[in-house]
Amino acid sequence: MKIVSIRDIHIGEGVPKIIVPLMGRNVDQLLLEIKTIKQVAPDIVEWRADTLEGIDNLEVVKETLSTIREALFPTPLLFTFRSHREGGNKLIEDVYYKQLLENVIRSKAIDLIDVELFSSNVNEIVETAKINNIYVVMSNHDFEKTPAKEEIIWRLRRMQEFGAHIPKIAVMPKVPTDVLTLLDATYTMKSLYADRPIITMSMASTGVISRIAGQIFGSDATFGSGVEASAPGQIPAEELRKMMEILHTN
Repeated sequence: MKIVSIRDIHIGEGVPKIIVPLMGRNVDQLLLEIKTIKQVAPDIVEWRADTLEGIDNLEVVKETLSTIREALFPTPLLFTFRSHREGGNKLIEDVYYKQLLENVIRSKAIDLIDVELFSSNVNEIVETAKINNIYVVMSNHDFEKTPAKEEIIWRLRRMQEFGAHIPKIAVMPKVPTDVLTLLDATYTMKSLYADRPIITMSMASTGVISRIAGQIFGSDATFGSGVEASAPGQIPAEELRKMMEILHTN
């Protein structure tokens, strides 16, 4: 299987990597958040840029990104603008989504970029990322339900076909058996189809077990909260690391 290596972090081998989100609304909030997050030593930090007050100004985005990069380096940085339709905080046009991601990619101030599977211009954004040696985490989030096992696998395989380095899916359980559906789909994907790392999770309190035990079924990373959670069901990163290490060593 292909391993995604960023300096001394190797996604796809060993204990699943812990990704901690930055959710600050401005530079001051982000810097305070980084100071706190550094204490839990995340493997990867995700900047959820859709929370930024000046997200519709590319110069503000690039300046903020430069500040974040300097404060965090060498910790790998994942840039994410979560669209409103997939649970994000800001509604923007598809044209600006593409422009935003491609500007961030070309800045080379990040290591990974989140590209939503069902966004427009997926191929063009992925190609821009590859030209600039930025890894693509292709994502899909269903906040309404847990799709059927076959649909979850189809979406993950479609991400591979688009050239994602790391396919990612997050779904919402309505009953505990929905969590089993997600874990079963993860195991089947990993066993039969995946030739690269994948990230899967079931959200909310019902799905918490998937964030801890996903490694048993084939998920190569998980999200833990720092100062603020970016999705329902996230466990504080420090507690999550202890749980992950217990599972990995026993």
